Amino acid sequence: MSKQLFVQTEKQQYWLEKLATLEEEFKQTAQRVDEESVFPFENFKKLREIGYTKTTLPVEFGGEGFTVYDAVLIHETLSSYCGSTGLAASWTVQNIGELFENRYWEQSKLEAFAQEVNRGATINRAVSEFAMGSPVRGGRPATTAKKDGEIYIINGRKNYTSGAPDLDYFLVSAWVEESDHVGFFLVPKTATGVSVDNTWDVLSMRGTGSDDLVLDNVRVELSSLVEIPSYSTGFKLNGWLLLIPATYLGIAQAARDYAVNFATQHSPNSIQGTIAELPNVQNLIGEMDLELANARFTLYGVAQLYSNPQTKSKITNEVNIAKHVVTNTAIQVVDKAMRLVGAKSLQRTNPLQRYYRDVRAGLHNPPMDDITIKKLAETAIKDYQIKKEVIL
Repeated sequence: MSKQLFVQTEKQQYWLEKLATLEEEFKQTAQRVDEESVFPFENFKKLREIGYTKTTLPVEFGGEGFTVYDAVLIHETLSSYCGSTGLAASWTVQNIGELFENRYWEQSKLEAFAQEVNRGATINRAVSEFAMGSPVRGGRPATTAKKDGEIYIINGRKNYTSGAPDLDYFLVSAWVEESDHVGFFLVPKTATGVSVDNTWDVLSMRGTGSDDLVLDNVRVELSSLVEIPSYSTGFKLNGWLLLIPATYLGIAQAARDYAVNFATQHSPNSIQGTIAELPNVQNLIGEMDLELANARFTLYGVAQLYSNPQTKSKITNEVNIAKHVVTNTAIQVVDKAMRLVGAKSLQRTNPLQRYYRDVRAGLHNPPMDDITIKKLAETAIKDYQIKKEVIL
């Protein structure tokens, strides 16, 4: 099934063609980024140059005004070129989309930050901490913000800060001691006391630069406290998080494409023609395409619901479902691609072994599978109890 079926507007087609100019370059550097575990600075430079980092900034603020559907469609393609670049870039794109859609900040602060975004500024939330675990699970940050006259002094360490080597701003969650709540502080990378500790040494998504952010007596103005979330964890599930499964769908599509290309080219002397003519190989290709179709219909269906004002308010667990379905499907698709290609897929120069490692990371991005299943069960029980009460 062609992804073109999901292209709905000229703007989407324009951006797909714009991204295509970076395809070969990104694909060629993906292997080096993985092997050396280095951040793809040049890729991000290119993304800034074409305006990708401001695509989800509303038109009124000078951006492209992407909806969630637009962003998912384009981002899937980017991620098929380089998974690490895709995941790292997703955080800037989704955070900008979420911030401006929900108007979390005062208008004047949004306007000022929009100017930075228009100049190519990147941003991510710095929320995770080792002692706290995943912020989705409700832990309290150990990072503190103490008021000292006309400033706040922030101290703490954040882990899994994707894109840290090249981010311009961090949205840091901290416990505001004098008011006993979680607050988000907009902290520029250039602030004194801000440093990045290169701790990212993992098997998958090796180029995302998900390093530790260290805040050592960082002094910021009172106005840097830009958000006081109504949710206690400082982390809110929202439709822009669909860019995470879009990233893994892109990687899975790349694995499928490699396998199909291999099948149509590989011709061992034990058979006439290529292995693409073998029933078992065709079965694997068919299964990959069926699974990709299921995942894509789920992802784009939810993105469409979120992008439509009439259905957005009715969404409950659908974002969680999309993430669960797509990330688990991506793992299955890459596995089948490797089965098709055989032992060659394990060679370090072969992209399939990288895709195999990268898609595993999706299991550990929010929301985790157990949370999704738990919420589905809770919703089902609650709905049943409500119906029962109505009948009685």
